[in-house]
Amino acid sequence: MKAAPAAGAPGWFISALGAAQICSWGTLFYGFPLIAEAMRSDLGWSKPTLYGAATLGMLLAGLAAYPVGAAIDRGHGRFLMAGASVVAGILLAAWSQVEGLFAFYVVLAGLGSMQAATLYEPAFAVIARRVGPLNARKGITTLTLWGGFASTVFIPVIQFLIETQGWRGALLVMAGVNIVVCGGLYLLAIDPSRDAPIRTAEPREIPPAVGRAAVAAAMRRPSYWGLMLGWVSYAFAFSSLTYHFFPLLLERGLDSAGAVLVLTVIGPAQVAGRILIRAFAAEAPARLLGSAIVIVFPLAVIGFALAPPGVFVIATIAAFYGAANGMITIVRGIAVPEMVTRDGYGAVNGSLVAPMNITTALAPLGAALLWEAPGDYGEVLAAIFVGSLTLCAGFWFAAARS
Repeated sequence: MKAAPAAGAPGWFISALGAAQICSWGTLFYGFPLIAEAMRSDLGWSKPTLYGAATLGMLLAGLAAYPVGAAIDRGHGRFLMAGASVVAGILLAAWSQVEGLFAFYVVLAGLGSMQAATLYEPAFAVIARRVGPLNARKGITTLTLWGGFASTVFIPVIQFLIETQGWRGALLVMAGVNIVVCGGLYLLAIDPSRDAPIRTAEPREIPPAVGRAAVAAAMRRPSYWGLMLGWVSYAFAFSSLTYHFFPLLLERGLDSAGAVLVLTVIGPAQVAGRILIRAFAAEAPARLLGSAIVIVFPLAVIGFALAPPGVFVIATIAAFYGAANGMITIVRGIAVPEMVTRDGYGAVNGSLVAPMNITTALAPLGAALLWEAPGDYGEVLAAIFVGSLTLCAGFWFAAARS
């Protein structure tokens, strides 16, 4: 147990994490589809070949999710998040020099592994360790407000860099952002000496479970498995749509400028959704929030598939989708302590994130293969729709059993 309790998470701590999350998400996640399309035109590589590398990286991210969460529970968040950002920057710089498939796959494998230590879940675990799992809700909500700007900021910036500097030059800029901005902010903001004391047992209490014991206890609860089904389904739908949204919009008849405009709507919509929760549902139980939010996803997929191919119409649907996605991110951050267990946040959340990340890895490649046979996105949208329905079923089951 630590010698003294930590104060509540200060605003600068969340702000620094939030600014770093904008850059981490913008460069390590949202940038890939834009770079991949530029590489496809330049090098002539097929869509499945390009997305296969992303799949490999995210598979490794899935395998790393549990040990990363458990390590943050032990107080190693600063080293993990700052170090992973520096390594990610080095790998992005290496990506800018690739000429062959082998080097490309090696680099993307490494970048995927770094995502496990730089995106939302490790940041949520860092916040939960600073203030305690039940006090982390406000910090997690605020952090996601910051992160919601990632696509809005970086999609147009990366597209501009590709058009002016080429995809190799864009990657070098992204590398510098990770090393200097992300690495520096995580190093300065995360201070394990200020984390809240770990709960200790009174003489007649059962000690709190940690690590594998916490995960084993969580697995005995039906709500754990409902959340797993829901989050895996969400990962499939979200990852497939995110990685293929740009070419999907082009296929629907939008030009590059129109497609980028639609994509940039999602970020502000995510932020707007999170602001709505903060203003009107700050104390609402996770099970009620999530139960209302998940139904938006299948409705949005129907809209993307059937709406007239106009920028305004599709951007409006994208705004509703973005708002729901922003809200569900908050639910993901608070669901474990409110619906499953208060013990071992990093480890239990990591055990849920691992299959979620593996699905995130496989989904873009699977969608690319579905696209390749007919040469259009009809079957892909049908698969995403099914995934959105199982998201609803899984979360509603978890809510009923929590």
